[in-house]
Amino acid sequence: MNPQNFIVTPDIYASKEKRFVNMIIDVIAYYVLSFIVGILFGILELIGITGILDYIATMGPLGNLIFGIIIVGSYFTVFEVLTQKTLGKLISKTMVVLEDGSKPTTKDVLIRTFSRFIPFEAFSFLGSEGRGWHDSISDTYVVDTAKFKAKVKAENELDLIGVSQED
Repeated sequence: MNPQNFIVTPDIYASKEKRFVNMIIDVIAYYVLSFIVGILFGILELIGITGILDYIATMGPLGNLIFGIIIVGSYFTVFEVLTQKTLGKLISKTMVVLEDGSKPTTKDVLIRTFSRFIPFEAFSFLGSEGRGWHDSISDTYVVDTAKFKAKVKAENELDLIGVSQED
């Protein structure tokens, strides 16, 4: 694919329904991850590494908020940096790309992740294009994987028109 010729267009964006499914699945995944972290902390207490649960219990509201942001931020950042997908995107067959169809950088994903913490951001994807603030602020797009791959293939085939094939 020649990135100069490819551009993500609204016809390959993930639908609002898929975006909603992504959000629901990712919220469930966040709670499961939080539960697993809690179990791990409990196991650490059982094997003699004490104080972690006491510290968490005394953190207060601000500490709990920061702890939650760390877990949510880790979930989105790790998955999207490594695979361009979260569990929700994997199930709904969508993925995160840049405007030229390339994989977002770690910086792009971090901007995208921290933009999710803007109040009422979860409702921002309800606009006409279905792009949330975390998409527009980070200049990323959530696309339907099948439509994206079909468009990439079509672009590649167009690029080959007039190119001689040497056997």
